[in-house]
Amino acid sequence: MPELKEIASGLRFPEGPVAMPDGSVIVVEIEAGRITRCWGKGKTETVATPGGGPNGLALGPDGMLYLCNNGGFEYLETQGLLIPHGAAKSWSGGSIQRIDPDRGTVETLYTHAGEVQLRGPNDIVFDDAGGFWFTDHGKTFQRSRDVVGIFYARADGSHIEEAAFPMENPNGIGLSPDGKRLYVAETYTAKLWYFDVTAPGKLDRGESLTGTGAHFVYGAGGYSWFDSLGVEASGNVCVATIGNGGISVVAPDGRLVEFVETGDPFTTNICWGGADLRTAYITLSGTGRLVSTEWARPGLALHNLNR
Repeated sequence: MPELKEIASGLRFPEGPVAMPDGSVIVVEIEAGRITRCWGKGKTETVATPGGGPNGLALGPDGMLYLCNNGGFEYLETQGLLIPHGAAKSWSGGSIQRIDPDRGTVETLYTHAGEVQLRGPNDIVFDDAGGFWFTDHGKTFQRSRDVVGIFYARADGSHIEEAAFPMENPNGIGLSPDGKRLYVAETYTAKLWYFDVTAPGKLDRGESLTGTGAHFVYGAGGYSWFDSLGVEASGNVCVATIGNGGISVVAPDGRLVEFVETGDPFTTNICWGGADLRTAYITLSGTGRLVSTEWARPGLALHNLNR
């Protein structure tokens, strides 16, 4: 296990880390319904309180934070872990929201794509055209689970479309360094897929056994589920892996480069910061911590910040 430096603790199921230009890291606390800035040495401050279930988070080209709000979970606390457990009793749908990180204002951009209700938006990535892709993980109920897909939207709230359907509870999403591949990790199948991107918001829907045009990259065996993901500058895909507790680093050709253990069975996300993008920030959601570690390879600079 690598040396992990604790940035913040006592967080209520943190996810969606965003390394900010000022050196802080902003995360969501899904169970608490809030967005939190972490300065290190345990210092934190509330950025906004959107409620529901704030999940994936990204910094947009306008300096605003864009949030996937899944609408909320119920939770179990057992064995020293906080564990999501089905849709919140108050759940009525999911949304995409825009948050001003300075003022803390929250604006809802999307709740539907046409007639399709957003069920549980989960992870988000901007492209170099200024739009963003996001997954809808759906919701799990006592005897049913949503069938959901992948969406593309404009940051100004003017357009949203469903780009791929159906998928099995898609979670992590990210773009290759050249922007020509869209990677998607499914949670319960523990499979990583890619789509060929043909234009902003458009995927090659060619023939495949999946019916969506997705190409298989990698599947985890054993006691594993996939959560969110990040992409290295090299093109490797780093998938947060639940169960075994760590980061599965997968090459574009499907080889497992390495598995980085973290010690938390609910390891949920990774991003990179620092001048050389060699500092990895990882959310350990079960134990409520944000940690950092020196990464073997640099992370990929965000597409929308290179515009």
